[in-house]
Amino acid sequence: MSLRATLALLVSIHAPGAALAQHGAGQAAQPPTTAPKEAAQFDFLIGTWDLTVKVPAPNLAARIHGTPTLTGSWKAWRAFDGWGIADELRITDAAGNARALTHTLRVFDPGANRWSQTALDVYRSRFSTATAEWVDGEMHLSGRGTGVDGKPYVSRTRIHAITSTSFKFQQDRSTDDGKTWIEGSLRIDAKRTGGPAPR
Repeated sequence: MSLRATLALLVSIHAPGAALAQHGAGQAAQPPTTAPKEAAQFDFLIGTWDLTVKVPAPNLAARIHGTPTLTGSWKAWRAFDGWGIADELRITDAAGNARALTHTLRVFDPGANRWSQTALDVYRSRFSTATAEWVDGEMHLSGRGTGVDGKPYVSRTRIHAITSTSFKFQQDRSTDDGKTWIEGSLRIDAKRTGGPAPR
């Protein structure tokens, strides 16, 4: 094999995109590399937050005696060259014991004009997915996942009453594919505690 043929083979193996560009075969249009202005819609979440967390009473005894107080923290930072954010939500009980840890990646999809996100329930090793849209100053999310009981669910979430120092979060869930809903399966009141979050 000649030196020229050997070099061409090496380039095609190690840089297939370059080989396609050289020959013009099967080359797709280059996607935009600068984030659109809509990729700033989740910027309200960037920073650090203290949380008051409310969940429905699981049984009659809890409804009579009250559900335990839950608190937490939420921190978020810009990611993906400005196309989205990453964030981490921690929920603890009154004694400081960990109850939940969720790590979420959110990215704006300009083709669909909405957000795509994947969340990892760390302690249960389960992923959930959702899409989100900015509607009249609120973030509306639709998602799917698996609950702590192992059953699949669909969710609808509103992040609303958004200011520079606070926001409210409400998630409703359905285990029958949206026929009936448990409203307020998770409610969060968030208060800002600081600026950019450490990763």
